[in-house]
Amino acid sequence: MQQWLGYLELILDGAVLTVQLTVLGCALALFMAFVAGLARMSKFRILRILATTYIEFFRGTSIFVQLFWAYFVLPLAGIPVSPFIAGVLALGLNVGAYGAEVVRGAVQSIDKGQKEAGLALNLTPWQRMRHIILPQAVVVMLPTFGNNAIELLKGTAVVSLISLADMTFQSQVVRAQTGSTAMPFLTILVLYFAIAMVISTTVRTLEKRLSDGLDVTK
Repeated sequence: MQQWLGYLELILDGAVLTVQLTVLGCALALFMAFVAGLARMSKFRILRILATTYIEFFRGTSIFVQLFWAYFVLPLAGIPVSPFIAGVLALGLNVGAYGAEVVRGAVQSIDKGQKEAGLALNLTPWQRMRHIILPQAVVVMLPTFGNNAIELLKGTAVVSLISLADMTFQSQVVRAQTGSTAMPFLTILVLYFAIAMVISTTVRTLEKRLSDGLDVTK
């Protein structure tokens, strides 16, 4: 029993790393989603081209290749990255590309009357976006952002390919040392589910709070 508790501690150490990857990856994905999503609608053609290139590249290539590229190729270009940073970059940039389309779609879904009201109040484009459009659009984005965050969580398993000791990597270590498959993989199955439930609950709570007082169709 004591031996299994030691193995469980090993997997829990991996769970901490998985959570760290998820949080930082989500932060990067959220930033890239808003930057690329808003740039996609910019009146400046160069910004639209850059945003579209980023989105289509990361949606159209494998996250495995993106991870290996970040870890093995960037150092060849004089940009040394640790396995952890490579994991955050690959996960955040990949999910951010999908999130950018969510941002664009949500902003464009806001009724034109809202934008016209901002014009009538003589607000600048930034003021209209900041005070009128985004508060409503964010509520529309949240459910999909929650799904994207859970997909990112599940995607963290790929970092085990570059020997980063996340939950999946640690479960493989336990399996190799004990010969047992059921215990380590059942453990990480429960842990992934528990973390995903935390994300889902957080997003639903945030959506409810932000939607208070807003007339947004869900």
